Amino acid sequence: MSRVTVDIDLNRVEGDLEFQVDLEDGIVVDARCIGTLYRGFEQIMIGRAPRDALVITPRVCGICGTAHLYAATLALEQIANLTPPAHAVHVRNLCLMAETLQSDLRQTFLFFTPDFCNARYAGQPLAGALNAAFLPLKGSVARGTLKATRDLLGIVALFGGQWPHSTYMLPGGISQPANSRRVMDSRDILAAVRGWFEQAVIGGSLDEWMALDSADALFRWQAADAARAGSGLGLFNRFSRDIGLHLLGRGTPHLLSYGSVIRPDGSGHAPPAGFFNGDTQAIEALDQAQINEHVRHSWFLPYEGGRHPWQGETIPDHLPGTDRYTWAKAPRYGDRVVQTGPLAELRIAGDPLITDLLAREGDNTWLRQFARLRRAGWLIQAMAETLQSIKACLSEPHYLDPGLDVWPDGESYGLVEAARGALGHWLRIRNGVIEKYQIVTPTAWNASPRDSAGRHGHWEQSIIGLPVPDPANPLEIGHIVRSHDPCLVCTVHFIGRHDKTRFHV
Repeated sequence: MSRVTVDIDLNRVEGDLEFQVDLEDGIVVDARCIGTLYRGFEQIMIGRAPRDALVITPRVCGICGTAHLYAATLALEQIANLTPPAHAVHVRNLCLMAETLQSDLRQTFLFFTPDFCNARYAGQPLAGALNAAFLPLKGSVARGTLKATRDLLGIVALFGGQWPHSTYMLPGGISQPANSRRVMDSRDILAAVRGWFEQAVIGGSLDEWMALDSADALFRWQAADAARAGSGLGLFNRFSRDIGLHLLGRGTPHLLSYGSVIRPDGSGHAPPAGFFNGDTQAIEALDQAQINEHVRHSWFLPYEGGRHPWQGETIPDHLPGTDRYTWAKAPRYGDRVVQTGPLAELRIAGDPLITDLLAREGDNTWLRQFARLRRAGWLIQAMAETLQSIKACLSEPHYLDPGLDVWPDGESYGLVEAARGALGHWLRIRNGVIEKYQIVTPTAWNASPRDSAGRHGHWEQSIIGLPVPDPANPLEIGHIVRSHDPCLVCTVHFIGRHDKTRFHV
């Protein structure tokens, strides 16, 4: 058997990502997920005033800045024992959902489905319809996505003043109150997005789509109406399954979610956070103390085993040409490799359709991407409910001054469900300044390298064993990795290049 090592650059992802795969007779027998960029945000935070986190961390990413701002705010509120008013919590939740919804739509129709227009699929029966819908900047669904997502971000701007890199959340609340005009404008935006989603994306009623509770119900509903079958969702489902994406990309069965929407009373999230144990098929309560990060195969100063973020270090130690190969760390939940994202969020939340599909077919490339559209429907409904909640508390305070001149010493964390999954910030304050700041992003979980025990990360697991018939056009790897909506700029912390043949996908 001949063994060939191929380097693959992944474009249409947020950040710099390479996969180095070893092929034997066209089959992936080993894989290394390589984050090529060091940024050092966690080192930047050390020695700064705690409130600086509210300005600096939203700049970790140009896609999910609201999520980083929310996580930083929650960490500061926890350490100071602050409970913000309901008015502020509802506005924060609304803006986070708007950011997540626009990301889900853009990722699906601007990043994932363009691969369906690849020349390799030109002879497929659905090729004409796929190009008409998904061709970048030309397809009807792609163009509609650009407008709908731009409008959705207007909701964040209405309450936060700008997007990205907003800084309107403060420990104790938000910087400006909601008012009836902002609520009304947001409702108009959401109503227009819902109309487009029903017409172009699902081809039918949102309420009917969200009521589907099994795989059989889904495929009956889709096949019963030509508009549904020819919608963005219908084309995505039909073609994905025609080319076998529901049979590809199985990785770790363990799922992690930090919960969907934060309750205004400070009692957690609804639906709740949790860990789905793939061995027992049971959902367990989240225990953040089990989270740890390994650096055995990362370009950071080594330490033994895995460390909880409060004990972790992010000190660069770039040694190419060794068995260390990435700027990403390897987070683990206990000793388990986990995946996170919409599939994990909805399964742990108990969505009946996702629960049934996962039980039938296991995690796979189609289902992870399908879950992103399922979550989009849930977000549209939840945003409408949240706007009603904001309207009901317009006369209530939006900010409670914590009255802090000096921040208390201690450790805290802030956990949110970002567009790509579980995002956590861990903070330690000493003598009124930040002594340690650690961020564990969703893509860090999914794109992790091997850990101290040699266990591959989730993406690496999901492509080992994959046939790659054309290494110069490895579409299969692109489908699998993009189904997670990679965000490497958040995850990796100097751009290095290898002297090997490189292919782009």
